[in-house]
Amino acid sequence: MTALRWQKSTYSEHGNSCVFLAIAPGGTVLLRESDAPADIIAMPPDRLRPLITRIKAGTLKRAR
Repeated sequence: MTALRWQKSTYSEHGNSCVFLAIAPGGTVLLRESDAPADIIAMPPDRLRPLITRIKAGTLKRAR
């Protein structure tokens, strides 16, 4: 099994509030936070751009 290469987002702050991305062997994009590295979100690449766009715009609703 190939180890994932996690890359820190350039928008992440210095310190403990970092977001990391990796590409799984099948092409799925994986996201995780530095304070909860075991919690990983997986999505197809074509769904990542709309997610980031909504986060930047502030239109993503918070889970309750």
